[in-house]
Amino acid sequence: MPVQPQLVPEPLDAPPLMLRPWQQAYAPALWEAVRQSQAGVGRWLPWCHADYDLDEALRWIAFCQQGWDDGDHYAFAVFDAQDQLVGGAGLNQIDRRDWRANLGYWIRDSATGQGYASRAARAVATFGFATLVLNRIEIVAATGNLASQRCAERLGAQREGVARRRVVLHGNAEDAVIYGLVADDLTSPR
Repeated sequence: MPVQPQLVPEPLDAPPLMLRPWQQAYAPALWEAVRQSQAGVGRWLPWCHADYDLDEALRWIAFCQQGWDDGDHYAFAVFDAQDQLVGGAGLNQIDRRDWRANLGYWIRDSATGQGYASRAARAVATFGFATLVLNRIEIVAATGNLASQRCAERLGAQREGVARRRVVLHGNAEDAVIYGLVADDLTSPR
């Protein structure tokens, strides 16, 4: 596989959603979404906590921008048709030797149940296969995170097993379901 040149951050269209690489201007909207989502998102993603503040949002966005610059990870803010920030999605833990990555996604509590996670995840996975030329994308979801598992399955990802003590949530090691996704899975009818 060829080494990827530095990519110019470009938005991804996933109607009715638009995914945009994170920008500093999105920090207040991110802070608001995180503060509103502690009950749902915070259960599975410990960075979503009661003390989350604007400085933390700015640091996250700077980290995301550096990831694009370095080619280490590619994170997108997810906006709905009204241009409200409804979540985030991205590829991280990129393995250039085996050309695989991890796909993560979250949707703010007030926007769940509308298929946004599936649309955003599909757009980012397509970006990973088409632009980054990945062979495989993995999705890791805590065994209790049924919404994330359903999203992975709607994408066409294959459940490959349960990894014991794979993720640490709020200081506790938890089992997680591992899903594998290859480009052909995205084109299979669901």
